[in-house]
Amino acid sequence: MVVVLGVSAGASGARAILSHADQPHQRPIDQCVVARRPGADVGEAVAVAIDAMRAAALERGELIAAVAITHRSEIQADAIRAALRSDRTPTVLVKESAAQLRYLRFTGRLPKFGTVVLYDLGSSGLTLTLADCASGTALRTRRSTVLGGDEYDAQVHRKLVSAGVDVDLPTSRRYKETLSAERIVTVEDPTSSQRTVLTRSDLAQLQMAGVQHSASFIRHLIEETGETPEAVVLLGGCTNNPLIADRLEFTLNIPVIVESEPEEVSARGAVVLAGDRPTRVVRVARAIGAAAPEAKAASKRKLLSAFAVAVVLVATITGVMLTKQDSGSAEQLPAPAPMEVAGVPTDPFE
Repeated sequence: MVVVLGVSAGASGARAILSHADQPHQRPIDQCVVARRPGADVGEAVAVAIDAMRAAALERGELIAAVAITHRSEIQADAIRAALRSDRTPTVLVKESAAQLRYLRFTGRLPKFGTVVLYDLGSSGLTLTLADCASGTALRTRRSTVLGGDEYDAQVHRKLVSAGVDVDLPTSRRYKETLSAERIVTVEDPTSSQRTVLTRSDLAQLQMAGVQHSASFIRHLIEETGETPEAVVLLGGCTNNPLIADRLEFTLNIPVIVESEPEEVSARGAVVLAGDRPTRVVRVARAIGAAAPEAKAASKRKLLSAFAVAVVLVATITGVMLTKQDSGSAEQLPAPAPMEVAGVPTDPFE
């Protein structure tokens, strides 16, 4: 089966999913998340993620046939192009919303008619996209930095510090993410051993103002376009908290669709788009992939061996003809038996 790679790029880094082209919804062959290095652009994280997945594919004896990478802005796209300038694997850059819509259509989660709002809550902010379900195209996009995962992390951190538990931001984020599955967690200060309890309700209170703001943001989008969406689709890792879906549905009176792994939708959509590319990219990928030097060397050895065989055959036939002329015999000589040359490698592309 054809192996393809989908990569989603965001402000915090890159997520890559290595999968068979026809199984983007299944458990991936491999995957990784690469955080953006301070001071570096997202292109670097994308390049690191692709290198890691290429190595994983080679360990399995596979080559990546095609790569699709999502981007949110042209600035991100330019950074990704610059980082991958020397990469020869067939690659396509696509808008993040296009990848999300493609995956939702693939899984059947997208209504057949009307419009939906893609509610993509990432680390740096909220992106709202009003999309047409029938055509799978984005009609209008709006973005706000008032609401985002980084701000949620900071809120959790401040609450814990006020309770006498001093932990860093990454630790605060881990506790916040734990509340997506658990209703309560106990947090301990690594220095003083002071403890406090953090509940899902605490997190809801911290997020309340931001969710209300986003609901107003959606209403404004609806008024601006005159389109009442069939549903709001929650995407991005920060929407794992079920209280966000409950609050939005109650406030907007619009059905809310919650993906089981909302943080992976963009990358999985990129997998689908990579698999949509023509099948001839498989041959191209194998020709220019990491195994290309060995394949070229094998082809050269085969040509040399074939040439040597041809020389021997010509010399043999010529000798036979001269012998016949000298002897004047009309006797038919048996045709030369087919020769099999040992050590001639089989062409992997035949």
